[in-house]
Amino acid sequence: MEYLVGIVAILGFFLIPISCFVWLYYQEKDKNQTILELSKNLEDPSKVEELMAIFGEKKQEPLDYRRNGVVTMFTGLGLFLFGVFFLGSILKGVGALVGTIGVGMVIAGYLYPNTSGEINKAVEDFEKR
Repeated sequence: MEYLVGIVAILGFFLIPISCFVWLYYQEKDKNQTILELSKNLEDPSKVEELMAIFGEKKQEPLDYRRNGVVTMFTGLGLFLFGVFFLGSILKGVGALVGTIGVGMVIAGYLYPNTSGEINKAVEDFEKR
């Protein structure tokens, strides 16, 4: 019985990631076949571009380090307080670590502009010098 548990654990270690990759492959394959079939029936090239935009990857917004940093800081504060009141010094240290990572993210958000307006303003300020 012990050997069976070990074999199932080892097979699960390999089977779960492989099944995820197979699922993603078939999902992407079906999406591409759908685009191909729809584009065969469309005669206007602009409609094909619109179709590609619908099924295509969404444009990713840049990371907002300030927002993420504030969330991380308060998560660290919550962990710290949970350690103070319930679990002890280990969780206080973890909370302090997470909180300081959040402070660093907030600082990075102010040092590195992330929106196009902030980038344009930074470039204009640099060109004035």
